[in-house]
Formats: sequence, C-alpha cells, structure tokens
Amino acid sequence: MTRKLIILTDPGQDQAAAILMILGQREAFDVLGLVATAGNISLDHTITNCLKLVELAGRPDIPVFAGCPQPIIRPLVMAEHVHGPTGLDGAHLPMPAIKAQQRHGVDFIIDTVRAHPGEITICSLSPLTNLAVALCKAPDIAGKIVEIVAMLGAYFEVGNITPTAEFNCYVDPEAADIVLKAGIRTTLLPLDVTHQMRSTPERLQAMLAFGNRCSVATAEMLEFSQAFDLGKYGWEGAPLHGPCVPAFMLAPEIFSGRQISVAVELNGTLTAGMTVADWWQITDRPKNVFYVRDGDPNAYYDLLIRSLGNLP
Repeated sequence: MTRKLIILTDPGQDQAAAILMILGQREAFDVLGLVATAGNISLDHTITNCLKLVELAGRPDIPVFAGCPQPIIRPLVMAEHVHGPTGLDGAHLPMPAIKAQQRHGVDFIIDTVRAHPGEITICSLSPLTNLAVALCKAPDIAGKIVEIVAMLGAYFEVGNITPTAEFNCYVDPEAADIVLKAGIRTTLLPLDVTHQMRSTPERLQAMLAFGNRCSVATAEMLEFSQAFDLGKYGWEGAPLHGPCVPAFMLAPEIFSGRQISVAVELNGTLTAGMTVADWWQITDRPKNVFYVRDGDPNAYYDLLIRSLGNLP
C-alpha cells in the first residue's frame, strides 16, 4: 500500500540519499511535499538543496516549501564542518529551474494533514521544528497523523554533536519534546542503528557502478561528507543516517527494536538535547516510541542501491 508522505528535511548529503531513495520507490511512497528547515545549513541553502534533488530525480512536480529559519527558542547550530558551505557539497548539481512554493511549510503540514486525515506519514530527516510549530498552531492534527518515522536521538551511541546529544535533537530539543509528547505513533531511528550503516568503499563503488546520474551523484556527495566521520570515528566507512528512515518503512524486517519511553533533556548543562531512552524499563513513563536498536547493513545498502537505480 502506497504511503502518503510529508518529508521534513535539511539536506545534507545523507538526507539527499534518503530523499532519492524515497523517490526511487514510487510504488511505495506518494510524496506530497518537502518541507525545508534550518539545520545542517541555513534555510536558504536547504530550500535550494531540496529543489536540486527533486530536479535531479526527475520529479520537479513535487512541491518544496520553506519552513522555519531557526529553532523554536535556541540559536541555530549548523554542521558546515561536515556537509560543506552549501550543505550539499561533493556533486555538481545545477542551480534549480523550479522555485519553492509561496505557502509556509508549517501551513502546508497543517492543511495537508487536515485534507487527508488518517493517511499522512511524517518522514522526518531533520530537526522537528516545523512539525512542532504545526502541532502548537493546530493541535487537532495530532490525531490525524498516521505515524512519524524520524531519524532522531541516541542512547547506546550517546552523541555526535555533543558527548550526549544527537544533532537533530540538539538543534531543537524543544521541538523534539513537543512532538514526542503529542501522542502520535512514532518510530525513531537513532544513532544506535544509523552508526551500523557504514558507507564502505565497496558500497560506494556499487553505487557508482550503476552509472545513472542519481546513483553517481549520491556516491559523490557521500564521498565528500564521509571525510569528517572517517577522521572522527576511524571506521572503514562513515555512518549513513537519513536513509534508515525510508529503509525502515520499506523493509522493517531488516531492523529490530522495541517500544519504550523516550524523553528529551531540555535544561542539562552537559546534556541538553539528550534523548533519555528507558531501554531497560526502569521508569513507569508511557512507552511513546518504537526505538530501533539494530539493523542489517548489507540488506540496507542493497535496498538503497536498488532504489537509486530506479531513478534517472
């Protein structure tokens, strides 16, 4: 059954891979729109990057909306040190011919969920600012969203932007807190699983070998962004976070996890943005999240590469 998706994104090379993976699975996903947010890079760049990606995939029909230019409360923290000054360095992608929509991304979320009650899955690759603002502006939509599937958080792998916090949660912890308390069915793909999905030279070469423009561009982008993580972790390949979200929706059987309570630390001096995951069921807090702990990297990359191969 085809899922109707709203994609929340701030691309980012790994998010580019995730978006292209989704667009390569047209029978599985009906993408109603991309909502750009500030995160990995500033909003003006993330809008442009979204437009570049839908054009690259031959899908200029998919609308792109500009969302919030900064987190709800905090100053914006970005990651140019990983993704480069445009956020999407590594492949030559021409400036897009299409333009973003005039409507604000938050209003698009609200209007679309209301127009399709019980049909919309939120695919979140970025900080959750836009969804949180939508929920505050229109609380009724919480009961109309089918599910949120998000790349967010960490427990066993702790942090990647601070010693305790994963980047998407750290950028806007207040937004993550609002969303996780909204009572919406939620699946999290945290660093605990994404760190297992490493873009080894052999896997990147398999992407290049397909030879189509989307596979080649993805490999080139990942070769650029992996430099920071290879130096940081010393692994044989950099972790590939974003595509874990569509991979879980396409093939949940290649992942494992369990329903637990997850809360967000807002005030800690050393732990702001930490996802406090009650993996061992120590508290009686409500189990609000299906928390994915493990996955099969070989099956993951096979699925990603096949999906990219379906594109131009």
